[in-house]
Parts: sequence; C-alpha cells; structure tokens
Amino acid sequence: MTELSKEPGKELGNAGRRRMLASTGGMMAWAGLGGIARADTGAADPGAAAGPAAKPLPAYAGWKDADSMIVHSANTIETKRTAFGNGVITPANRLFVRNNVAPPTDPALVKEPDSWTLEVSGVAEPRSFTVAELKTLGLAAVPMVLQCSGNGRNWFPHKPSGTQWTVGAAGCVIFTGVPVKAVLEAVGGMADGMVYMTSTGGEEIPAGLDPNTIKVERSVPISAIEDAILAWELNGQPLPLAHGGPLRIIVPGYTGVNSIKYIKHLAFTKEQSPAKIQQTSYRWTPVGGKPSPSDDAIWEMPVKSWINFPSDPDQTVQAGRVLISGVAMGGMTAAKTIEVSVNGGKDWQEAAFVGPDLGKYAWREFAFSAELAPGTHELACRATNEAGDTQPEERRENNRGYINNSWRDHMVVVKVA
Repeated sequence: MTELSKEPGKELGNAGRRRMLASTGGMMAWAGLGGIARADTGAADPGAAAGPAAKPLPAYAGWKDADSMIVHSANTIETKRTAFGNGVITPANRLFVRNNVAPPTDPALVKEPDSWTLEVSGVAEPRSFTVAELKTLGLAAVPMVLQCSGNGRNWFPHKPSGTQWTVGAAGCVIFTGVPVKAVLEAVGGMADGMVYMTSTGGEEIPAGLDPNTIKVERSVPISAIEDAILAWELNGQPLPLAHGGPLRIIVPGYTGVNSIKYIKHLAFTKEQSPAKIQQTSYRWTPVGGKPSPSDDAIWEMPVKSWINFPSDPDQTVQAGRVLISGVAMGGMTAAKTIEVSVNGGKDWQEAAFVGPDLGKYAWREFAFSAELAPGTHELACRATNEAGDTQPEERRENNRGYINNSWRDHMVVVKVA
C-alpha cells in the first residue's frame, strides 16, 4: 500500500526513498516535492455561482480554508478548481466534504476517539474492537484519490438532482489505519459463503423512522478487502469528524460513498445491504428511469483527468509560452499516460507527469508547455491507465449524474491576449 514506483527518483535514491516512506509524514514530505509551481490568482472559481455572498462553513468544518472552498450546503463543500495546491497531496483544510446524513454530535467522538467501538460480524469469531485495540493489529498508509460519485454532475444536460459539483468533489490524500485483512486474521477469518463487505456508519437515526431509509450502509464486493483499511488518520493527523473520524472504512479505487464514515459495524454478508442508499441510490439508472436494485451499483472509479491551470474563463492568459497543468488518475489501476489538446480535441500531444508516483490509487500531476497565440483556446486532457482504458470524450448518461469522466465536459476555454 505504501509501495511506490520502482524507478529511481531524481531527488532520492531507492534506499533514501524507502527510509522516507517508512512513515506517513515522510510520504507526505516527498509528495510535496516536484509539484507544479503555479500562481494562485485568487480569481473567482468557475465552479462557484455568481450572485449571493458565499455561504459560511458549518461548525464541524469551520477549520477549512474558506477561501479555497465552495459551500453548497452544510453537508456538501467543494474545493475550488484553482485551490488544489502545488503538490500531489490535497491539504485536509482544502479537501471536499460530502455527507449523506448530518455528522454525529457526540462530543466523545472528538475527545476520546480511541474509545470508539467497531463490531465485526460474518466471521469465525464475531467480536467488537475499540479503535485503541485496532491500533495493535497492524498499520498501513494508502495514498489515494477520494472522489464523490457525483463529481462532474454539473455538466449533465438533464440537470440531475443533487449537488452540482464540477471538479472539486475530489482530492488525493493519505489515509492511515489497519488493513481489513489484519482484522479478519484476528477474528479467525471470514465465514463461509460471504460475497460482500458491508459497512455501517454511526450517524444518528431519528426515532420512529425505518433505519433502512436513513442509515448509511454500503456493500462492496469481497475483492475490495485486498487494499481496504480501517483508518484513523488523514495526511498524518487524527481523522477529523468532517472526514469520518474517529474511524472510517477506506476502499481504494471506489467512489467515496463506499468508504463509510464513523463506521460502527463491519460485516461480511451474502447479500447487499437492504438500506436505501445501497438498493436504489448510487445505481447506474437510465435517465428518466426508476432506480432499481437490478441496476449496476456505483462502485469502481474509471480513468479521469482535468486541467487546473489555466482554468478561469474570466481571466486573460498572456500570449506566448503557457504552462498547462492538472491531475490524472487511473481509477483501479495507475494512470499510464496523459495527453493535452489546445484546440478542443482535434490534435493531441503527450504531456509529462511531474512529482512523485504514490501508487496506483493516487493521482499524478502533469504539465504541458504550449505556445498560445492571442485568441480563444479550448484546452483539454485525456488520460489512459495501465489497463489500457482511455478517458472517453462523452459521459455515460445516467439518471443521477454519477461518474462523469468525459474529457470534453472537463475541457476549459481560456482567453489569450
């Protein structure tokens, strides 16, 4: 999980790299090297709607960098396209927030995180663990893209319901915790015949309501346990409530809804969860169709990329040599190549990855230097992953606007003078 590319780095030899990667902090320090030095213009982000004054951050996320965020609601907070920073790792105070239900309010979650209890079932020896006990079972750090299923929803023409995210419901972070496989070993292994790993969140459910209509509980294929962890740290710091602390299941390569926050029950099951969020939400339902458990579930992320600089249509770029930069991810495998077009996809040229390779689940920063003449230019990028999948031109239409990886939708139009 902490293993990086085996190619020697320019700044570090292999031996030095191994020493640095021995800790999450070291991984983060290296991730900050070689990032693109791009100016933060402070200009209005194209994803932020003009008009009323910006909404304030909710109290539980009040520590976020307000200037870097777009507050859609108390439970949906987006990172501005111009605020992803210079390194591979997204700072926690700029990382997006998405909650399906309001976070728990018990103050003990923050004051006594090690006392949080997780129940484990569907195993040979069912039992409960405190976070303190989980910390004795093993340790792994996973650099990965955390991305909301609806990131890019804003560009679906039928305007599906839900937050109108552009690119900012994503970030690349390092989660640290215990491998799920180590927990399974501690409970004698999985019971026979189990097909799914099912995680239940600890959000409060109002009395008198059917829990299945409210609770945040998701099932993923058993194969997802390979790299899954139960995390208590984010970027080397205690996992904050806004991002699922004190304990969150992390399923690398899967969309964020599958990495359940405040996890209180980890079960290995023969069937998918009966909760609404599993049965009829987050499904590949056709536009205008009625959600059904027979529709494929929203699980794995596909290959994707976008340009972060320049990206502001209201800012004029100086003619001449322009450095175009952005991020590319491979989904379930590493991003292998990245191409850039300065004429709306008519012609493509390969760009260069810059900075460290933190593994197949993390994104890569890329840079491309182009000579841009005065006028209007359509800047696009498309990634190809190790599996040979290339980012498509068109989105996959679906009722709720999930999994948009269209390079044309993510294209930016800039004015050059």
